[in-house]
Amino acid sequence: MVKIGFICEGKTEKNIIESDRFQQWLSLNGFECSLPVIDAKGNGNLLPHKIEALRQELLDRHVQKIVILTDMDVDSCITLTKQRITEREGQLIIVAVKQIEAWFLSDSPTLQSLFGDSTFSFEYPEQETNPFFTLQQLLLTKTNRGVGSKSILVSRMLKYGFTIENAAQHPNCPSATYFLTKLQTLASAN
Repeated sequence: MVKIGFICEGKTEKNIIESDRFQQWLSLNGFECSLPVIDAKGNGNLLPHKIEALRQELLDRHVQKIVILTDMDVDSCITLTKQRITEREGQLIIVAVKQIEAWFLSDSPTLQSLFGDSTFSFEYPEQETNPFFTLQQLLLTKTNRGVGSKSILVSRMLKYGFTIENAAQHPNCPSATYFLTKLQTLASAN
């Protein structure tokens, strides 16, 4: 088992990583997750001079690998986001294209369950500028119930069965696929 620690940009990412389903996936793939997951409370706290204390907290917990999960947000490409954070040995930076909520748009089985629509699919989730807003509008249209905050959205998505594996099955969500593939590579390297 590889002891792994996560630093997440915010609460949405933290809740996804700490979810029972993802913790089970980690265990099945040879990982022991150091909990709690660290919430950096915004991408501005993932800058090199601010992230060191968060990294040290995980190193003090004796993790073997550190994974940073963040959004691309307004950066023009994933490479710029990784350069802003600064890559280090024993650390993996995963960047969700645009925002992590695009992974929710990619999980067709969960959205079908949530919307009561067995044919629902969102074709290009990672092209959405503001996937949270898109999900708010879809929820209003499909369920007549809104969602006022990202924390409510992540809770609802997890309740209805969201998994990163489902998101990774979507043909147009390569960042979720990349995330799981990179983790599997980390596990097999040890």
